[in-house]
Amino acid sequence: MQTHPRHPAARLYFLDWVRILAFFVLIAYHIGMYYVTWDWHVKSPYASDAPEPFMMLSSPWRLTLLFFVAGAASRFLAERLGTPSFLRQRSLRLLVPLLFGMAVIVPPQPYFEVVEKLGYGDGFGAFMRLYYSAYGGFCREDCLDLPTWNHLWFVAYLWVYTMLLGLLAALLPGTAIEALSARIGRLLTGWKLLLLPAAVLGLVRNLLVQRFPSTHGLVDDWYNHAAYFLPFLLGALMARSPRFWEQMTAQRWPALLLALAGWASVVLWNTTPDDAPGAAFLMQCVPLIRCVYTLCAWCAIVAACGFARRHLDADGPARRYLTEAVFPVYIAHQTLIVVMAHAFKPLRLPPGLEALLLAVLTIAGCFVLFEAVRRVRLLRPFFGLAPLPVQAGGRSKQAEAEAKAA
Repeated sequence: MQTHPRHPAARLYFLDWVRILAFFVLIAYHIGMYYVTWDWHVKSPYASDAPEPFMMLSSPWRLTLLFFVAGAASRFLAERLGTPSFLRQRSLRLLVPLLFGMAVIVPPQPYFEVVEKLGYGDGFGAFMRLYYSAYGGFCREDCLDLPTWNHLWFVAYLWVYTMLLGLLAALLPGTAIEALSARIGRLLTGWKLLLLPAAVLGLVRNLLVQRFPSTHGLVDDWYNHAAYFLPFLLGALMARSPRFWEQMTAQRWPALLLALAGWASVVLWNTTPDDAPGAAFLMQCVPLIRCVYTLCAWCAIVAACGFARRHLDADGPARRYLTEAVFPVYIAHQTLIVVMAHAFKPLRLPPGLEALLLAVLTIAGCFVLFEAVRRVRLLRPFFGLAPLPVQAGGRSKQAEAEAKAA
């Protein structure tokens, strides 16, 4: 990884599509969180465990995939800009939306959470005064941390990992990084591509997940840091290795089958009653099932990248539009879901119709917001969009400026 600008690297268009589709999977997942028994900001009166196996289809790999793709995109961007400019650009494009999101976009989520869970009735204005004053009295089993970043934790973690990548690029010579990338690329071929990264992630899960449960709190979230930074780093190291991506394409079918088998095993494990015959023996297999979980996660990533490279490695207006739109959509989507889910409750809609309306209106609302924001120069930085190009006369061009992959 060079610390000075160099010739632009060829863009891997299929990774843009992977990122776009993964964020839409994330929207579907967050709509699903309203209908399952797992804790979330607001809950449907129809919540049950029936949708949970389908939620587990993406739960093991969804965010790991996004960090992996972000690592690859960061490698290309760092080489194009040079490390100092890369770090400045990434800080502006990540920290400004993060702070704006915490101040403006996210607050309705904890507001409706305390309304529904704690019966708070003083109104949104009074809540916002408490929110900005870091009030700590909204407690049930745990106390709500205010202000909060909620779903925008991903942006905070991505900024930290980006800074670490820049530090590594500054400390290590480019030849050392290229040599390491080549060595890993030679190693991760055939069955080793499927099993070795999964084994490393399985070891991390067995060592850390029980000691450091997921918090998304940055400073105490050591299992998640290990589970996300390692794929981020691997994506950065392998970004410029055609052989690595070719291997992903070649292994896409075995990876898909292993991912589905792993998913079925995890679902079976989670749904086995504690008093079922053999349950005591199964409890002794916890380290094994953790490895199955990470095998499912990594193989799903290989399959996603492999199929995308085979079928979606092409540029076009849709890719350019959605690549720019996906980050503002991500910033806004969860707040729209929470607000609309709360508003729909008095209507007592059938859950299927309600979920469909939530999906359609969330996506529509996100893109309406994007279409408004992308046209206003002052708003663009708050949603992670690149500045509009300026014509010689000082007027901004109305043509869209393609955003760099986050």
